[in-house]
Order: sequence, then C-alpha cells, then structure tokens
Amino acid sequence: MIYRFDAFSLDTESLELCQDGVAIPVEPQVFSVLAYLIENRDRVVGKDELIDAVWDGRAISDGASNSRINGARRAVGDDGAAQSVIKTFTRRGFRFVGSISDGATPEPDQMAAHSDKPSIAVLPFGNLSN
Repeated sequence: MIYRFDAFSLDTESLELCQDGVAIPVEPQVFSVLAYLIENRDRVVGKDELIDAVWDGRAISDGASNSRINGARRAVGDDGAAQSVIKTFTRRGFRFVGSISDGATPEPDQMAAHSDKPSIAVLPFGNLSN
C-alpha cells in the first residue's frame, strides 16, 4: 500500500519513504514506527503497543523507542515542538495526524474486486507428462 501525505509517500510493499519522488534513507525501525502509526492513524497508539508491533515485544529502553519516534518525525519534516505529523498524547501514546491524500494506492486484490469490467487471466500451461 502506498500512503501519500504532504510531499511524502510511504510504500509498505517496497519499504520506501520518498519525498517529492526521491527516496529518503531511514532505519528499518524508524520506517516501521511511521508505517504502524499511519496504518493506525484513526486512534492513539500506546507506547507498549508500538513496542510490541515494531520490536516484537522485546524489552527496549525508553531512549531507544523515543529515538525511533524522533527519527520518524525528522524523516517527515516534523519535530516534537510542531507535532504536525506525529502528535504525542501525554501518558497515552502517539498518533499520526498528517493528512493522507485520497491517492492512496489500494492493494492489487482490492483493485480487482472493485473492477466493473470483465477480465480474463491467462496462465502458463505446465507439461504434466513424463
């Protein structure tokens, strides 16, 4: 799925964050934090839930999780003061508050399910004889 917001696009298939079409290098955990917050943007995500999702429940320090959240903010041009993309809810968690454009690319299966036009799939034949 590709999520578009501001000048950014986040592709969860290719694991790539781009700004104006140019790839931005981010650490894997920073990408995972950003992707998880975007995918759950309809609610506040608790810190424990985020740790379970990104670090598979491994014990990490507050500094490590805060570092990745700050890295996600920096990657999308946000900071702890402005919080225009990732907002902190004191003692509750974090929420992606950026505006996702309607141009979010649906999964291929979703595109096929919503197609009104008939289609046909041609698959290769396999030789089953010895």
